[in-house]
Amino acid sequence: MLRLDVHFSRGAFQLRAEVEVPIGVTGIFGPSGCGKSTLLAVVAGLLQPQRGCITFEGETFFDASTGVNLPAWRRHVALVFQDGKLFPHLSVRQNLLYGHARRDPAARRFKLDDAIDLLGIGSLLERRPAQLSGGERQRVALGRALLYSPRLLLLDEPLAALDEALKAQILPYLVRLKREVGLPMLYVTHSRAELEAVADRVMTMTSGCLDGQSLSDTGSPQALNAARPANSMHGENHVRGVE
Repeated sequence: MLRLDVHFSRGAFQLRAEVEVPIGVTGIFGPSGCGKSTLLAVVAGLLQPQRGCITFEGETFFDASTGVNLPAWRRHVALVFQDGKLFPHLSVRQNLLYGHARRDPAARRFKLDDAIDLLGIGSLLERRPAQLSGGERQRVALGRALLYSPRLLLLDEPLAALDEALKAQILPYLVRLKREVGLPMLYVTHSRAELEAVADRVMTMTSGCLDGQSLSDTGSPQALNAARPANSMHGENHVRGVE
């Protein structure tokens, strides 16, 4: 269980999240600028809230009242961005093993061969990121995150930069990741198809606000209606570039 009760502000932008998220894959839906990416950064420990607390599976990540603020590396949370953010000077193999090599061997849940087989990237190992297609880069980014053996996987619109053909290629890998790995995920997307394929439930975020009342099962009409495309300009006057 992920429990959030936090307030984060930057300039005119205000993020308020008060929700309990069950284990599984939770989709986070909302228009551009509403705070989805900021929320993931707060959970990952890349941004520090001004008030509140964050706990995951009974461990306190952040508590303003007691001064607890675990650094990102101690939270063991992996964040996958739209463009993968691979290290350009490293090979695919080196990118995949970057976090894996820095993880306590006793905490490693996956081996290199596991990620290669799951994501179909065996033929890419000696290439550099510049030699990969967009879909290949995203698969490698997912593999790198998986090999870090995170407790929680955060996906920030991982397919948004891809065309429809590439999205259709990657989506089955995400579904397989969910079914075969069982890793808890927060999945930010604007795509109804992605939510229907991957998410167990959906939270709708509006103008920086996320609460338990927005949590709904993906099989419900409420969730599917929420996943319809929204006005992408809504909320864009908040913090541009840090959604």
